[in-house]
Amino acid sequence: MKKLLFFLPLLLLNLTSFSQEHAWVYLKDKPSEATFLASPLTMLTQRALDRRTKQGIALDSKDVPIENSYYNQIKSASGITVLAKSKWLNAIHVLGQTSDINALTTNFTFIERIDFANKSLNAKGTVASRNKKVDQNHVNKFQSKMPTYNYGNAANQIEMLGGDYLHENGFTGSGIHIAVIDGGFPNVNTLPAFSRIRDNNQILGGYDFVNRSDNFYTGNSHGTHVLSDIAAYKDGEFIGTAPDASFYLFRTEDAANETPLEESLWVEAAERSDSLGVDVINTSLGYTTFDNPNYNYTYSDMDGKTTFITRGAEIGSSRGMLLVTSAGNSGNSAWKYISAPADASSVFTIGAVNALETIASFSSFGPTSDGRVKPDVLAQGQSVYIVNYISGNSVTSNGTSFSSPVIAGVLACFWQAFPNRTNTEIMDIIRKSADRFRNPTDQHGYGVPNFKSAFELTLSSDDVILESFKVFPNPVDDILTIKITEGNLNEYKLKIYTILGKQILNIDELKSKNVNVSNLKSGIYFLDIQKGNTNKVIKLIKK
Repeated sequence: MKKLLFFLPLLLLNLTSFSQEHAWVYLKDKPSEATFLASPLTMLTQRALDRRTKQGIALDSKDVPIENSYYNQIKSASGITVLAKSKWLNAIHVLGQTSDINALTTNFTFIERIDFANKSLNAKGTVASRNKKVDQNHVNKFQSKMPTYNYGNAANQIEMLGGDYLHENGFTGSGIHIAVIDGGFPNVNTLPAFSRIRDNNQILGGYDFVNRSDNFYTGNSHGTHVLSDIAAYKDGEFIGTAPDASFYLFRTEDAANETPLEESLWVEAAERSDSLGVDVINTSLGYTTFDNPNYNYTYSDMDGKTTFITRGAEIGSSRGMLLVTSAGNSGNSAWKYISAPADASSVFTIGAVNALETIASFSSFGPTSDGRVKPDVLAQGQSVYIVNYISGNSVTSNGTSFSSPVIAGVLACFWQAFPNRTNTEIMDIIRKSADRFRNPTDQHGYGVPNFKSAFELTLSSDDVILESFKVFPNPVDDILTIKITEGNLNEYKLKIYTILGKQILNIDELKSKNVNVSNLKSGIYFLDIQKGNTNKVIKLIKK
């Protein structure tokens, strides 16, 4: 007996040492940064660059791909399997034995640090933070209970928000590109409810990151149901909230498993969305617990800066995209709180109400662990209608998974109406339109938004400067002419920036309507016109 007791701990130690662990390897630099920044189209599409220009967002090192030589060396390292990578976070997701992963820092000087998904393996990690009991809410993530525009069954969930008002005014998402990042899209390529977006070439592409496959019409039906709330069109039976938007469909979630890899795959999909010029991302996914409890997050991790997916989401927002995500369905559970990336400050987090605008009991609570209001706003997510992926009929379901796309589609229509607003301005306007804006609660957030009142208020209060000047010709050769329709010329200031954000011209007081730009090299610039506390940024092309 004594011999058995002696060898049992040794056996457990050996089993632990040979287990495969998930880890993120962070790199120190990007040696090819200058080369890529000098040629933006090698990193991003013109549409992506145009989105940056419209919002006055300069390129930076986060846009530059991971150094290929670093990636290849890590990929070739003994005992290491590379599963994903992120240029935004300059990190590579690897799987391997703890000893092999730790050996990377010895073998490669370009590694800044390594973070294990199991925090107890990190230098400052603690076992206690991982062993805290957390409700396994991911088990129910994809469960659902099935039982003018003629919206049919979708009328209430659209009209509750005033989305029908936007549609009546011609704003149906046209020209807006939406990426849906989810668990799969089976039958989107065959169901009649999606024939309109197929026939009109509104499905721009997609990718299955789980299987590394171009066939994205596979996986879990959750993504199909989510997409239907935005894009489906069956006149008289069901119409989504942005039927004329265009879509990219990305699968990052493996519904059968819950591993930290899914966070990395999501960041890859968000980076792909950015590079393609996507405007809005919908994410009806959330992460708190995993199949291996050593990877579980605690409430303290929901602080907007800890989880890999949340940090990636923050960068995605900083690129000018509007990220919309579900708050989570844990309101009735021991966990009860929002999940990642719903804790990100720059992500629009959506809770759920029923048809009478009463809070759904399952809708996850805020605030974030650092005290910020979450969710942001609410939409119908209890007894909400979706299109069933098998029958093609509209049926009811439950979950913030569906309140999120309902909102995402209406946001796309609203942004179509006010294309010169930034992503953060759009979110701020919609928060302020919500019925609990002045008295938010932990479960309601700011409440149910009113897009009709937001539209009317924004239309009436838009700064006059947005229409009070014209700049021509554009593209320009040597002389740029400024024509104003209000005020005096000397009330205006003019600045010109390179696409990398470097200021190359600053006129604090315009004295002439003609500005000499002959010294500028051919290319794309940002022109910032200011009057008082208001301004507008436009793209300027130098021939």
